Amino acid sequence: MTATSDLGTARLASPELLRSVFRKHAAGVAVITARGEAGPVGFTATSLASVSAEPPMLSFAVGTHSSTWPAIAAGDHVGVHVLGEHQRELAATFARSGADRFGQGTAWREGPEGVPVLDGVPAWTVCKVVARVPAGDHRIVVAELLAGDPTGHGRPLVYHQGRFSGLRD
Repeated sequence: MTATSDLGTARLASPELLRSVFRKHAAGVAVITARGEAGPVGFTATSLASVSAEPPMLSFAVGTHSSTWPAIAAGDHVGVHVLGEHQRELAATFARSGADRFGQGTAWREGPEGVPVLDGVPAWTVCKVVARVPAGDHRIVVAELLAGDPTGHGRPLVYHQGRFSGLRD
C-alpha cells in the first residue's frame, strides 16, 4: 500500500463533518406517518433501509426532538411511503418544521391500523413497530411490514447535495 496525498485534510468528527459527508451521498426519500393523539403526524426521511426479508422488516431514524417522535414512541404502527420525483413539494412539506403536513395540499386516507396513508406514491406500507434503538439524538425504529402497495407510478425521488431531485439515466 502506498500513501497518497489526494486524501485532503482530515477534520475531527463533528455534526458539520457528518452533514458534509452525507451531502455527497444520494438517498431515496420517504415519508413516515403515524397516528398521533391530536391527529396524523409525519416527517421526511432519507434513512430508510431494508433490514430483513424473513420476516419482512425495515428501519428508519427519527430525531427525538422531532414533533413526530412522541407519536412514534407511543404508537404501535407507522406508514412508510416511498416518494416519486413528482413529489418534491410533498417531501419539502413533510421536512419543514411547523408545516401543516396533512393540510389541503396533502391527499391521504386512513389505512390499515388507522395509519395515515399518502395518495399518489410509488409504494407504501404499513408496519408494526418492533424496536426503538437509541442512537445519539435519534432513535432507529425497526418495523415489520404488515400490508402495502408497491404498484404506484413514478420514478424515485432522491436527496443529494441538500436538495430533492430525480435520477438521471
